[in-house]
Amino acid sequence: MKKRNIIVAMLCSMCLAVSTPIPAMADATKVVTLGADLTEDQKNTMMNYFKADSSQVQIITVTNQDEHNLLGKYIPSAQIGTRTLSCAYVKPTQSGGIKVRTANLNYVTCNMIATALSTAGVNNCEVVAACPYEVSGTGALTGVMKAYESASGQELDSTKKDLAAKEVVVTGDVGQQVGQDNATNIINQAKMQIIGDNIQNADEIYNIVNNIAVQNGVSLSQDELDTIVSLLQQIAQQNYDIQEMKQTLENIQQNLEQTKAQEEGQPTPTPIESDVADEGNDGDDITANVDSGALGDVKETSTEDPGLAEQTGADTNNAGSSENTDGSDESGIPEATEDGTVVDEGSDTDATETPDESADSSNEENTDSSTDQIPEATEDGSESADNADTADTETPDESTSEDSDSTDASEESGEDTLNTDALSEDDKAKFQQAQQFCQGEYEGDLAVLQGVVADVTELPVTLDAETGSKLTKKVLEGYLEILNDGGATYVPADTDMYLTTALNMLNAELKTVFSIETEPAADDILVNVDAETRQKLYSDTMKFFEKLYGEEAETSSDEGTTQENTEETSGEENTEEAY
Repeated sequence: MKKRNIIVAMLCSMCLAVSTPIPAMADATKVVTLGADLTEDQKNTMMNYFKADSSQVQIITVTNQDEHNLLGKYIPSAQIGTRTLSCAYVKPTQSGGIKVRTANLNYVTCNMIATALSTAGVNNCEVVAACPYEVSGTGALTGVMKAYESASGQELDSTKKDLAAKEVVVTGDVGQQVGQDNATNIINQAKMQIIGDNIQNADEIYNIVNNIAVQNGVSLSQDELDTIVSLLQQIAQQNYDIQEMKQTLENIQQNLEQTKAQEEGQPTPTPIESDVADEGNDGDDITANVDSGALGDVKETSTEDPGLAEQTGADTNNAGSSENTDGSDESGIPEATEDGTVVDEGSDTDATETPDESADSSNEENTDSSTDQIPEATEDGSESADNADTADTETPDESTSEDSDSTDASEESGEDTLNTDALSEDDKAKFQQAQQFCQGEYEGDLAVLQGVVADVTELPVTLDAETGSKLTKKVLEGYLEILNDGGATYVPADTDMYLTTALNMLNAELKTVFSIETEPAADDILVNVDAETRQKLYSDTMKFFEKLYGEEAETSSDEGTTQENTEETSGEENTEEAY
């Protein structure tokens, strides 16, 4: 099995720079975008999948900087990574709405792309977004939009493009909890009603979103509701023509309903008959004319074929990752590394499978350490110890705590105790920030601490190197266990200080780690650390996590007030080359 990348590959292609736009043509110019970091063989594989002839289509290269330009304000740089691999094939049409097919995109679905394109101002086009092997697909949307502009000769409104990028991120984030199809369904239905009735009032939009969620049996948190409402309010302020968007939005709605009916074994709804003839289209639908065999065991979704996702094993409605922590596909949003590479799950080797090998060998494990292989990057930019038979692939925390007994035991058993494979993208981002905080606070790295905590000019405490590294590992292991648990074992108590389950679980865990209410045992990590320092460490750590989750305790200590960080700051300041 393979691991893939969180929100970033699909949106990236959108920002490609093209020197001279191609004039709009009656028979529709076709454009292919290719990830800049693909090898030549991988690019050829994608052209074969698209069934595109380089002499008959325009080819654009999508760079990693394009991704950062488009997504920097919505996604931490650590999640965007340093490599761009996903591709797109676009043909503007005269009618028929937006048709989308995806291949090997395990985070972004065809429906997410279609509804986002409608937000960007696209009314009619055919799109194939794909990669030689599984990635999240968030970067592909960037290429899709840029390809559309080049092929049509029409530049899309910059505000609407930005909203489209934001819509994919919001849909993806909410989808991690409720399922991608459920999240898309709620936003798509709300868009139709809000734009159709010209509703811009936030309270009215809130009621619409909440009612749609209830009608569909979906439970949204307050944060999720607020995020969706904020997005839709911005969309409502744009000058959209509902009649131009109607066919696409209705087709998406029909597709989602058919998919849900198939999953539940119910009769599928009657297809919507378009009242607009496909005049001016050449009859060559690029979404239906692909060579799936070129990619091996490919997972596909299609707005024109709701059953394709189920047939190919592309799970479009699996919410969250806390239900399964074994790293399997059933655990939720599949992971790709931050630079877009894939690592076999459960493999006995640390070899990273390249897209070419994926296409050639399907799901077979790859043990060939070819020159195309690169190690998987974790959220903090380090090499991951995913397949931790090897001792030379370590996270920063593990490498600095190699004297720890627990680390030695992990290396001997081949177990990676800080493996984040089963986490959702949002939880992985939080865990990455926690890693940086621990490294800075406990191990004395001021520069790293300043990356996640604002206004820190000196280290608050000083621990010896061995104690600091062991404490980092202990805290991160406890936090990872809480994230993987997802609140399943949480039992509310009258003494709970927070609304967020994870914070209440963390508070209890950290009180034990720092021996706040009891004296440390003889074998505790902090047995030789005085009570005042332990209290300071505990207070600073809880302050960090409070900011991370956007919440403060009902009764908060004044200690640790130097921990003034925000998620936005922590995500954007860490732009080391390893990302």
